[in-house]
Parts: sequence; C-alpha cells; structure tokens
Amino acid sequence: MITVSNLSKKYPGRIAVDDISFEVNDREVVGFLGPNGSGKSTTMRMLCGYLSPSGGTARVAGFDVTREPMEVRRRIGYLPENCPLYPELRVDEYLNYRASLKGVPRHRRRDRIDEVKELCGLTNDGRRIIGQLSKGFRQRVGLADAIVHEPELLILDEPTIGLDPGQMRQVRSLIQTLSNTHAILLSTHILSEVEAICRRVVIIKEGRIVASGPTAQLAGQQGGATHFSAEIQAPRDALEQAIGELNIMVEPRIAALDGDWFRIEGSGLDGNDPRPALFSLVAARGWNLRALHREERRLEDLFIDLTGSGEFPNRNDDRPGIAS
Repeated sequence: MITVSNLSKKYPGRIAVDDISFEVNDREVVGFLGPNGSGKSTTMRMLCGYLSPSGGTARVAGFDVTREPMEVRRRIGYLPENCPLYPELRVDEYLNYRASLKGVPRHRRRDRIDEVKELCGLTNDGRRIIGQLSKGFRQRVGLADAIVHEPELLILDEPTIGLDPGQMRQVRSLIQTLSNTHAILLSTHILSEVEAICRRVVIIKEGRIVASGPTAQLAGQQGGATHFSAEIQAPRDALEQAIGELNIMVEPRIAALDGDWFRIEGSGLDGNDPRPALFSLVAARGWNLRALHREERRLEDLFIDLTGSGEFPNRNDDRPGIAS
C-alpha cells in the first residue's frame, strides 16, 4: 500500500528526512515513532502530497505522490494532529461538505455519511454543532471525515492526543475496527497504544530510520538483559550478604519497603534467570517471599535506547498542521 524508497526532505540549513525507506502492506497497522523534530510529520505530509520530496520516491497504492498526487489523495484518509474542523457547522453539514470535496457522488453521499457516523459512534449527533462537541467527539468527526470517501489507506497523526482515558479507549477501538479494512500508518506518543494496535513499528530519529520490525519482536532483537525483581522479608545485612555470595544478578539493587521487607532488582548474570536461585535461597533461610517478577523489555525501553529521549513529548514535530 505504501512504498517509500530513499525519501528525503531538505530545508535551508537542515535535513528533515534523510534517505528513508519502508513499506506498509494492505490491512496492516504500522506505528511510526520518533521524538519531536525527528521527521515524522514531514514524512506523512509528503505521503499525502502536501510537501514535495527533495529526493527519493514514495508510492501509495502504486501511484507516485509527486507525479500523481490526485490519485494518491483519493486513496488516503488523513487525520492531522490538530484536526481542522469548522466549529460553526453541524456534524452532518460538515461531513456532507467534506464528502462533496472528496468526490463522493451525490446519490451516494447521504448513505455514506450515515455509514461513517455509525462506524465512528456519531449516529445520534448529526444535528450537533461541532464547536460544542467534546475533544473526543471532535476526533470522531475527524476520523469520519478521513474515511468518508472510502480510502484504502489511513494516515493518523496523534489521533488520541488530548483525550481522557475513556475517549482514548474508544478511539483506539475504532482504529482497530478500521484496520480490518484499511492499511494504517499511525504516529503516536502513547507506546501502550502502539503495542496494542500496531503489527509493525518504524522508529525514526533525526530524519533517519533507526529500527524497523514486528512490534512484539523488535525489542528482543535489539538485545539487552531481562530485568528481574523480588520482594523478600529478611534481615538486610544477611540478605545483602546472601545475594552477593550467590552472584546471580548484575549489580543487584536492594531497596527498603515496609517493615523488614526489601525489594531486590537487577538483571540475570550472563543472561541467566536468577529466580530459581532466589526462591531456593528464601526457602533455605526460612525467609518470606511475596513477589518474584520477570519484567520483559518493552517498546519504551527500545525507544529510549535508540533515540536517547527520556520521554515522549506531548506534541508532534516539524511544521504547523495542514488541512487535509
């Protein structure tokens, strides 16, 4: 559905996107991740035809974004981070206007608007004024607009930003439903969202792709020891001595909890699992054990390792949003 080959975008004094290549297949959800200024939004705007590449090629459904921009736009539904709605219009008025702009035939328009309203949870909201809707409902209207012309591909830039947890769950469920019939390129700063929705991930830093692969496997492919933790009730001095003598963890850390309970954290020495030895130690000494966990390396760990970013920022990158 998307084929990007050696795509670049240069501005005076800087390179926003630097020779990147990736693909998105039919009915596949791909997470497009990176810190602020990494080139995510620039890439998405080039795919949508709002920016011209400085080099390389990008094709959507077989059409070149530079030479055949109108064919590309017919096949893309784009939801920018700050969806540019018309607050004075009613939902039905807005969707009818957008459907007409996107070439939905007049005889098909009413039925198609009803379809997208039902899909986006707006069936009873057609007469409501957009400016009076909550942020979550405005996002639904934006998604309805993005799919009203029945595109093959959805490009979603921070679709859940600014929503409360309940609204985020609703929009996430809607995206998962849409993934049954659409290819989706999803940019978000919410990593749990990526892990729940996306089959593959592309991570970009300073305009270049630094990792790409299946979401579930990518962190493991990057290596790194698995983290372990345990909560043990024991005299601190005896616990520290016993852990040191076992020599089963890399730089184990012992932190006081309540009473004489302590939390031991660390990674297994030489990649080994220290849990059996910890359990045997506790049993042999007659101590109490109330927790013993293996904490898998997650997408957040990989993101921080690859980008050097301590947190995901709250806003997206590059330049001001452009209406779809």
